Amino acid sequence: MNTIQTTKAPGAIGPYSQGYEANGFVFTSGQIAIIPETGEIAQGIRAQAGQCCKNIGAILESAGCGYENVVKTTCFLANMEDFAVFNEIYADYFISKPARSCVAVKELPKGVLCEVEAIAVKN
Repeated sequence: MNTIQTTKAPGAIGPYSQGYEANGFVFTSGQIAIIPETGEIAQGIRAQAGQCCKNIGAILESAGCGYENVVKTTCFLANMEDFAVFNEIYADYFISKPARSCVAVKELPKGVLCEVEAIAVKN
């Protein structure tokens, strides 16, 4: 197993890693909309969805793969009313349409509106 770590995505805010590579798979931790360069949280569902996806992309890149390698995502929304907008932004990044679960949750870290995690297969 190899730990994945990059400065192009936010550092872990708890006792976990940004991601792990094991047996040809890449597992990312859930990514919220923290802008790595500033530590600030992007504002609004559009910006937050995009930042989550960018953070996932940075972790994937650090592991030597990309969005096209993703086979499964899990998405968490603070409000299911944001589902359509979230999907619009998500679709710009995950064009290969991986398997996905998307659920509404009561609350997310730092009061963000969404969080995304991914599983990818290295070629």
